[in-house]
Amino acid sequence: MKRIPIAAALSAATALLAAALVPPASATPQSSATVCSLRVGTVSAGGDLKVQNIAATSPPSVTSTWNGPKGLYQPEDWRLFGSVATEVGVAGQDRHGYVTNDTSLYSYSYRTDGSYQVLDPGSYKQTKIGGGWTRGMTYFDSSSYYNTGGTVHRSNVYALWDGVIWRWSAGWKVTLFRGFDAVKTMTLISATPTYETFLANLKGGSLYMIRIPVASNAVPVVKPVRTRTWQGFETLIAERCGSQSTLLLGIDKDTNSGYLYAVSHANGTATVIKGLGKVTGADFTGVAQARVFNNDLDSSANLNGD
Repeated sequence: MKRIPIAAALSAATALLAAALVPPASATPQSSATVCSLRVGTVSAGGDLKVQNIAATSPPSVTSTWNGPKGLYQPEDWRLFGSVATEVGVAGQDRHGYVTNDTSLYSYSYRTDGSYQVLDPGSYKQTKIGGGWTRGMTYFDSSSYYNTGGTVHRSNVYALWDGVIWRWSAGWKVTLFRGFDAVKTMTLISATPTYETFLANLKGGSLYMIRIPVASNAVPVVKPVRTRTWQGFETLIAERCGSQSTLLLGIDKDTNSGYLYAVSHANGTATVIKGLGKVTGADFTGVAQARVFNNDLDSSANLNGD
């Protein structure tokens, strides 16, 4: 097993990890006036960003699109692209997250104008974290959990590589969880004071929940949710919906199409999953997709799917 050679650079990036990504508040409980929604950022091979808001209508549909900033990232035909945190800026939005250029991982931040589609000149900043991030990785993202007072309780970075879930915690200390060779990809659905939970689709078609305690000696708890039909998705993106439910988007890169699901509080095979259908008007032709969410520093927005 090769190790990612980033240890020497990780300590300098600890503060970036703590501030980078915060659970979202963009999904709201469904009512007569509103439906839950999620935002998906897509990066093209040329480095352009497109953000699409997908609503849980019938059928699911794209209700708004931000085309840009253009040329935001270095052109690549493959990359890891983590969730994008957004905050209200002076004119538009302040955004930050993680992205790879070639095989190096960077933290970045920038500002947009009032259209949310044009880069504020000179605002893009990036810091190299380390190299060794390769095409074999099929999942990458960050998780943060906030206390009631709005202070950071915990921030972690996760990657899936060669059947191993890698977790970097405070100080960029790495913990390896082996035995996940059957997993195709996964997505975070819950963050609590003591654990984080993912939904993962297997290459054979099953859907599982993986609960990983935050303790350093953690042993993941794995439960089946469904036994078939989930193998077609290369990317999963989840968003909070109401007090204990999740919107789940599955993206099939072979057809560049997305399918939306309403998922109840995760409870193994007792989990209720309602297929809402294929998303109309969506474009998933980029090289990478990730969640885009509001960085509102509020514990009420912590992901709560388990």
